[in-house]
Amino acid sequence: MDDGAGTMTRSIVFLSDFGYRNEWVGICHAVIDRIAPGTHVIDLSHGVPPLDVRAGALLLADSLPLLRHDAVVLAVVDPSVGRDRDIAVRTGDGRLLVGPDNGLLSPAWKAAEDVARAVSITKSSILLEPVSPSFHARDVLAPAAAHLASDAVLEDLGDPVDPKTLAEIRIPEPAVEPGKIGCEVLDLNRFGNIQLNVRSSHLASAGLDQVARVSVETHSGAAVVKRVSTYADLAEGEWGVIVDPRGWLSVVRGNPANAAEALGVGSGDLVWLSAERH
Repeated sequence: MDDGAGTMTRSIVFLSDFGYRNEWVGICHAVIDRIAPGTHVIDLSHGVPPLDVRAGALLLADSLPLLRHDAVVLAVVDPSVGRDRDIAVRTGDGRLLVGPDNGLLSPAWKAAEDVARAVSITKSSILLEPVSPSFHARDVLAPAAAHLASDAVLEDLGDPVDPKTLAEIRIPEPAVEPGKIGCEVLDLNRFGNIQLNVRSSHLASAGLDQVARVSVETHSGAAVVKRVSTYADLAEGEWGVIVDPRGWLSVVRGNPANAAEALGVGSGDLVWLSAERH
């Protein structure tokens, strides 16, 4: 986009677990606006569960195909802020990612032809000093993203980092066998839908892709759910399983019922899927 002075800037796509109760999201916007006036900032989500690096990493990676290729991605979910290295990465296919070195960015860069170059964000000309030990999003990461949006290059931000030293997060694969899948909860949304680490290909491998009803078991409960293609196919309180818009299998209930509450599950809990027993 054009900021009115003839300078072309990239947009910034911003993801965090900050919520909106405090000023954190707004102040990062203000920092970006001060450094790169006119930059368009897209708030992808600030509702990532607090400190849940894996949930943020998955949301970012799943969203990447819908983001402008030249956008700068700014992602902040950092339980160890002040200890984690702050990095900027150019992927093999040319995307720019900014965030803490705790694995948050790794599923995204793996989906974008891996890491081509990486730097540690350390140059005083980029940082807002003195840097707060507990608010690197404001003082380190948002400024770095803003400078990249204004056509800075990675080398302007700090020293090179060996990509082999970058932290990675691994998404567990489900245990698939004929007629059964052992999986786990990746995330829960505000409606209580249970996102599992299961794709359509896993259902097919287990022979559950053509099954009309699936038995769902957890340590806290069980339900028999029907395969549906849309939430509107379920009556109030009725159980269903659907491939969600991000491609993951989700256990759901007809509104306003809450599947997660009924099964007593949270992120990381184990779930077993099998054909309904007659």
